[in-house]
Amino acid sequence: MPAFLPAFAGAPIRVPANPQLRGILLIVVAWGIFALMDTIAKYLSHFYPVPAIVWARYAMNLLVLTAFLAARGQLHLARTARPGIQLVRGALLGSATIMFFTSLSVLPIAEAAAIGFVMPLFLALLAVPLLKERVDPGGLAAILVGLSATLVIVRPGSALFTAYALLPVGTAAANALYQILTRRIAGVEPPLTSLYYGALVGTVMFSFVVPFAWATPGSVWHWLLLVIMGLLASVGHFTLIRAFDHAPAGMLAPFAYSYLVWGVLLGFAVFGDFPDGPSFAGMAVIVVSGLYLANRQRLAIRKSSRKD
Repeated sequence: MPAFLPAFAGAPIRVPANPQLRGILLIVVAWGIFALMDTIAKYLSHFYPVPAIVWARYAMNLLVLTAFLAARGQLHLARTARPGIQLVRGALLGSATIMFFTSLSVLPIAEAAAIGFVMPLFLALLAVPLLKERVDPGGLAAILVGLSATLVIVRPGSALFTAYALLPVGTAAANALYQILTRRIAGVEPPLTSLYYGALVGTVMFSFVVPFAWATPGSVWHWLLLVIMGLLASVGHFTLIRAFDHAPAGMLAPFAYSYLVWGVLLGFAVFGDFPDGPSFAGMAVIVVSGLYLANRQRLAIRKSSRKD
């Protein structure tokens, strides 16, 4: 039976029958959707306060998810057995979003995303005290090299070296903590429940801020972009979930870096931004460090399973 992207994403898109190729295609599409959402956020940040944009992103996302669950008769998935963890997860995700969208108001998409992609490195470090995992010397070296590469991108003394360049680093740290909490409830909470609470907490969180940072869109086009941004968040997350239904996480992890390709293309097409040589070099080091670390962790898991 052929697989399709979620029906509300528009016209159905046929994907390969091979499950692994299907998963790879879906995750590349998912990251392309996220890149498009971030491009819209960057564009809107030229006209409106970032907190208002973030609120619109989560509010529309929540509306779409509620309608989707209601249409499928699955509103029971809006209940959680782990409210405390879901609350903290949502707060971390909302914090990551506001930091990243704020950075996009100044930084080019590709450079901001590349710095944000040190998240797996933070995740490996934080997993040591929080999940009792281990990082061997080779993995620690990869983490340090990857983190150092952020300096290659922002280059002290360059136009990119501002306080805004620290925000994607904060995004990466918040996302790493978010991922750790997600691991703790994996198998306990359905993915749609976790997705729903991320949208719910984000909406409530920024509802307290938006009265002080709201600017009514001055055109139908801007209203439409705000709606589209929330729709893209929903479709992107659903597509990401579907990708992991078809292929293992270890196989799909490297394709998350396809976001950088989407970011370069969209940044150039919409804003005329194109990374220079040092920025590309820094991106490459971060990607290689992340892939190296992921491969070492995969081999360690395989070795451990053989012993068992």
